[in-house]
Amino acid sequence: MPEKITFTPELIDTHCLIDVRTPLEFEEDHIPGAYNVPLLSNEERVEVGTIYKQVGPIEARRRGLELTCSRFYGMVDRIVSLAAGRPIAVYCWRGGLRSHSVAMLVETCGTPAGQLAGGYKTFRSHVIDYFDRCDFPSPLIVMHGMTGTGKTELINGLDPMKWATIDLEGIACHRGSAFGALGLEQDFTQKHFETVLWDAFRKLPADRAIVLEGESQRIGKYSLPGSLYQKMAESCKVWCHASIETRIKRLTVEYARPEYRGEMLEALERIRKKLGGTRHAELKSCLEGWDVEGIARGLIEGYYDKMYYKHRPWTPDLELDMEGYGEAEAELEKFLNTRV
Repeated sequence: MPEKITFTPELIDTHCLIDVRTPLEFEEDHIPGAYNVPLLSNEERVEVGTIYKQVGPIEARRRGLELTCSRFYGMVDRIVSLAAGRPIAVYCWRGGLRSHSVAMLVETCGTPAGQLAGGYKTFRSHVIDYFDRCDFPSPLIVMHGMTGTGKTELINGLDPMKWATIDLEGIACHRGSAFGALGLEQDFTQKHFETVLWDAFRKLPADRAIVLEGESQRIGKYSLPGSLYQKMAESCKVWCHASIETRIKRLTVEYARPEYRGEMLEALERIRKKLGGTRHAELKSCLEGWDVEGIARGLIEGYYDKMYYKHRPWTPDLELDMEGYGEAEAELEKFLNTRV
């Protein structure tokens, strides 16, 4: 009989996690590092589920066995190969028949395998509870500032031996602005965004402040989970500033890719009403002439600075000059040392 295994985050590092749900279920979200070895295909699960509802559980199980028995050898062989000597933990949606059957099958063929109690549902509850509590072992340092100041570049460039960082925009595949989707695709689910974000927090060293960028409640189509937005609002705030010219240069470098032209035109059309007819026409003319610096200047002066941080009902704990990233990191480190 397969051992029942209780989920803990450490399982991700110690066990070979086998997700036997359908490819569609796996794609929606899964435990980080898990391998998908589906017992049923997407279509087969629908068929078996229909029989379960319309006829009963016994007939559903018999049909499931008929559909899957020919692939048992291949499944066991693949699972053992993927495990490569590591302990095996098999899971399905809620620790039911699918994971029990596969774990028992692996054990019957001579390799110990456990069944994750509660399945994916238990893991999902863990993630939800984590962000509801937001009880991080280290304080948050939240970087705010106008578009183009280089907040993301600074965060990603911090010395990993000294700093713990979270790139919210990188995880969300969106820069958090009107043109934030350029060259990026938010092609996964809200659940998977939360899982990847949870895993990023999980991997951080517990003895360092966590530096991340201030965001709105939504980054593109994804929402910050649980009470994270509120936690960030209550945390240490750094206001990043740079000259208009520096911001224009940085934004120009970010936007200056010919393959972005079509996406930029679409983004420009989405904010047409907010820009107004004259400003929209000016920016469209810059885009048609591929004057990227003109686009960056027009967006900063005519849109970003008017739309973002229009109301800032808080006083920053630190004003950080972002003209040079090295100097900014040194100033940030000096500031944090005074707070210890």
